[in-house]
Formats: sequence, C-alpha cells, structure tokens
Amino acid sequence: MGFTAAIIGRPNVGKSTLFNRLVGKRLALVDDTPGVTRDRRLADARIGDLHFQVIDTAGLEEADTDSLEGRMRQQTELAIGEADVSLFLVDAKTGITPTDKAFAQLLRKHGKPVVLVANKMEGKAAEQGFYDAYSLGFGQAVPISAEHGTGMADLYGALVEAVGEERAFDAGEDLPVDGDEAGEDEYHPVFDEAGNEILPAYDTTKPLRIAVVGRPNAGKSTLINQMIGEERLLTGPEAGITRDSISVDWQWEGRTIRLFDTAGMRKKARVQEKLEKLSVSDGLRSVQYAEVVIVVIDAETPFEKQDVQIADLVIREGRAPVIAVNKWDTIEDRQARLAEIREMAEASLSQVKRLKVVPVSALTGEGLAKLMEAVAEVHEQWNRRIPTARLNRWLEEIQYHHPPPAVAGRRIRLKFITQAKTRPPTFMVHCTRPEAMPTSYSRYMVNNIRETFDLWSVPVRLAMRKADNPYAMRRKKK
Repeated sequence: MGFTAAIIGRPNVGKSTLFNRLVGKRLALVDDTPGVTRDRRLADARIGDLHFQVIDTAGLEEADTDSLEGRMRQQTELAIGEADVSLFLVDAKTGITPTDKAFAQLLRKHGKPVVLVANKMEGKAAEQGFYDAYSLGFGQAVPISAEHGTGMADLYGALVEAVGEERAFDAGEDLPVDGDEAGEDEYHPVFDEAGNEILPAYDTTKPLRIAVVGRPNAGKSTLINQMIGEERLLTGPEAGITRDSISVDWQWEGRTIRLFDTAGMRKKARVQEKLEKLSVSDGLRSVQYAEVVIVVIDAETPFEKQDVQIADLVIREGRAPVIAVNKWDTIEDRQARLAEIREMAEASLSQVKRLKVVPVSALTGEGLAKLMEAVAEVHEQWNRRIPTARLNRWLEEIQYHHPPPAVAGRRIRLKFITQAKTRPPTFMVHCTRPEAMPTSYSRYMVNNIRETFDLWSVPVRLAMRKADNPYAMRRKKK
C-alpha cells in the first residue's frame, strides 16, 4: 500500500462508519453509543483506483492518563504518529465543539498532513456546521456522508493532494485481508510413475491466522501484546475492554502471523446490551475465519462452564484448538496443577483427544515459545492429507480385526474410504446401509484414525455414504 491514513475525531462523529465504508466491509462495530471503538484497527481500503491502509481509532477525549479513556487516547496518538495523513472527522450537524478545537491543536503538534472531513452532511441542518469547520484552521472541509457513501470523490482528491500523487499511487505489498474464510485450497491428486499418490508437503512459510478467545479478563489482549513485543492492544484490570475483533500482523520464525484479539465471551444469559451482543458476534466471526484458535483460560479457575462452551464452539466450527492456561506465574505447585488441568480437558472436551494444553504467563512471557510450537503442530495436523491407498489398507485391517456389527441380522460392509477434505480432516466411507451404522462403531473408527495417522488434538469428521451399485444400470436396461 502506498500510504496510511488514520481516522481521528471525538466520540460518535462516525469514524467507524467511514472506516467500514473505505474498507468495503462491516469490520468495525457501529452503534449510537459514544466510545464503541477502543483499540486501533488497521485494514486495507480503497476509493476507486486509490489503494491505501486506514486506521480506525478511539474517540479522542480529555481524561486522566491512568484511566481507560486516557489509555484509549494514547492508542489514538500512536495511530497519528504511525499514519502518513490524518482524516480529522467532525460532525457537521452538531457543529464545532471546544473538544474539536483542542484536538485540532494536538494534530498540529504532530506536524503530519491533515484532511478535514465534515461528516453527516445529509440535509440542510449540516450547512452551518460545515462552514464553522473553517475555524479549525485546516482550510475547507471535505463534505461527506459516511453512512450514505456521498462525497467519496472529493475525499479521493483531498487524500491525493495531501500525500502527493507519487506516494498515493505507489503500489506496495498487500497484507492478508480480514474476512477471507479459512477454507481448503482446491486439491488435485498427483501420481508418480508407479501410480502412488504424491502428497504436497506442509508449507511452514504460508501465512497463518490465529484467533485468541476466552472469557472476559482472561488476559487475551495482554497475551497478544506479549507475543508481538509492544503495547499494541488496550489492556487493564477492567473486564470487557476489548469490543471489536482486532487483527495484528506479526512475524514468528520467518512466518507471517495474523493474530485476532476478540471480546470476552460471557454466558449468553448475561449478555443483555446490544453492544455486547455485537462484540460477541464479531468474535464468533473471527473464529470462523481463523485457522488455529487459542482458547485462553485462567489457571486459578480453569474449565468453568463458559470455558468449555467456548472450546466446544471452536471444535464444532472445525478449527484447530490450543488451550492456553494463562496466569501461570501465580501457581505454586505447577506439576500437580498441570496434570489436573489436562485431566479436566480430557473429561470436558472428549470429542478431541489429547488437546494441546500449554501453561503461559501473558504478564511475563513464560511459555510463549511452547504455545507457538503447539500452534504449528496442530495446524500441520489440521492440514494433513492421508493417501487413499493407505486409508483403504487401514479400512481392510479394522474390518478384519473388528468388523462392523450385524444390524437386524445383516452385516454392514465397508467398501472403501477417501479423504474428502482437510481443514479439518474429513473422511467419507462408502458402505452398505449407512443409516444403520451404530454411533459406537463410527466413534471407534474416528479414534482408530487418530491413532493410526497421528491426528490427535484436532477435530476429525467421518461421514457414511451408500456405495453405488455397479449393476443398477444393467437392471434398468432389462
């Protein structure tokens, strides 16, 4: 991307609405409540042929440095420093306020180019506020309506003028885009001269998407800050600080990682406010688009009902789960506690065997290397493809040692098996009378697949399908 633009302004002037408009997706939460956005969010944006990166920021407020609002302001000031140009948003309907003037002074101190944008220009009520914007000292404001998408051509011209044509149209390397679902690459079998299937090797350099989920105040944002080595996400003792799902790019051992921080997920019965429902929904969307999901639990109160429900959701979505037991620095008898927590994991989440349970301390950084090793290991298993010949040899062996039971006096015959897809590993068994197959035997097959092909720690799916009758067409002809 050629340049970066930060959207700056006081609360409730429409910054997140403009961000979503420029990005072309509803990435940022939007609500009438002031102060919805807290962390700064980076995404790829475009207006026509102008491609750039845009940062959504928290509303600027005068507040004490140690307060939550003060820490939000610090995040916004960091965004101003990172950006090449600031889009200073004012509400044309409300008019210019003393807070707008105070933050106009702040933008002047940074010395970066500023494009003044008058939002909510729909209707005559906004005309007075538009002309009042001249008093801020940034020249004429660009009139737009972020909600309705009007004025984008004028904003295009103002951005090009602010950064210069050479910088504006300088093509750079694109970052991975939020919102691409973690689907499987199309697979085409390749065979050698002897007819053996050649499977592609696991690519350790391919970008990886990781979502970090858990209950409120489990330490998700602190964990991500410790991973990337900077105070990128807003943290503090208050529960529920994170609202949006924020993506952060990071390099780990030469591999591009996109980390998604999500809002804490409380019990459904306790989620009453519309804003919290939007936050949880945004977090669930991040789980769907991730490849590996780190479920952060508290070492002092592990595997409470909500922890189990969150992990169960991750498994049902087919993502590769890793359990991070946070606040490990507070535990005294660590060996006994870890054994206890692993037993809890096996009992509570029996649908995935040998879950990766890694003790970490987001505060001190202890255990982060082992956490990323576990992430890489489950991701490799999640992408593993088994040759069809090996699968069918396995199918013959299990039928010999433990054949399917006879149902109503007739034995079910397993004819052949194929791997339908990876991410997660999914297998299709062609057999007679699939509807009569007992659940216990299907479970036995899944567990045997795990053991034979080393597919522990990830979801494994098995489906039964009625085998085609090769004589069916001959009967029809007669």
